[in-house]
Amino acid sequence: MSSAKTTGSPVGGLLEHALGAARAAAVRAAVTLGLPEALGEAPATAEDLASAVGAHPVALRRLLRALTSHGVFAEDGKGSFVHTESSRALREDSPNSLKHLVLWCTEPWLWSLWGRLDESVRTGSEVFSDVYGRRFYEQLHTQWPESAGVFDRAMTQQARLSAMTLADMIPLAGTDTIADVGGGQGLVLGTLLERHPRALGYLLDLPGVVADADARLRPGGELADRVHLVPGDCLREVSVRADVYLFKNILGVDADASVRILRNAVESAPPGARMVIVDDFVDGDGEGRALASAMDLRMLLVIGGQKHTRAGLLEIVERAGLTVRRVRPVDSSLHMIEAVAP
Repeated sequence: MSSAKTTGSPVGGLLEHALGAARAAAVRAAVTLGLPEALGEAPATAEDLASAVGAHPVALRRLLRALTSHGVFAEDGKGSFVHTESSRALREDSPNSLKHLVLWCTEPWLWSLWGRLDESVRTGSEVFSDVYGRRFYEQLHTQWPESAGVFDRAMTQQARLSAMTLADMIPLAGTDTIADVGGGQGLVLGTLLERHPRALGYLLDLPGVVADADARLRPGGELADRVHLVPGDCLREVSVRADVYLFKNILGVDADASVRILRNAVESAPPGARMVIVDDFVDGDGEGRALASAMDLRMLLVIGGQKHTRAGLLEIVERAGLTVRRVRPVDSSLHMIEAVAP
């Protein structure tokens, strides 16, 4: 069947969906080959780029053809290639780099799981442990140190993309202390503390994560005297008392576990403490919906987790005993729920 007959038709659209793995593989190949860094400000031919990254010129041109068809790089009409906004975002030195997020979304161990999505849909459970013999986080941190490093850098990039916006939005007026629960390396917390110089912060996450916290928060860092690094598991305990608790992208577990995380915070919180939940709504609008629904399926496969609907997440918040004050969009995919403890 020729492409001319399928372009713009339902058949063509379905075939493009079915070949979606090729798009993901092409973006990953561009990053692992170093193409975004190899292409500078001047246009370059496929031969020039092949020489720079050590690739086969004809094969690289085929890869570039696939990438440009989706707006990652562009041809200049003279047989050379130039950057686009998308290809620049794959550079390590881009201010809003997505390089490690792209790598994390396309890690090789994930490919064998997608072929068993129907099994996860039938059972409602993850298939990771059946494929690899361990639960995801145990396997990641004991057997795949390189992939664990990609994960940490990806989460830092994800936090960086929204840190400034969240610092402007999170209500900290009159706040003495803020606890970032499951806050990773603390990029968002550090940005909040820089914006509010009288506030103190707690960064709560697993021991290996807080040990590698943002340099600003570690001993000797410019914010170290205003931060407590608290190793622990929020599913078991949230062991700090604060005026504001932040939960950003950590309620991607089943509803009961999500309620447990919030209740653990309520047990330590003073009356009326503010609880700020930042997450995607899987039933949101626009491009955020497609991204959240794809991540939702990945979470099902890997950890048996989920992205919540707006109504589902609000129900979780209320089950935890919190009173919702308002819900606001953060960007095209994230939303912020502001609530208070009893």
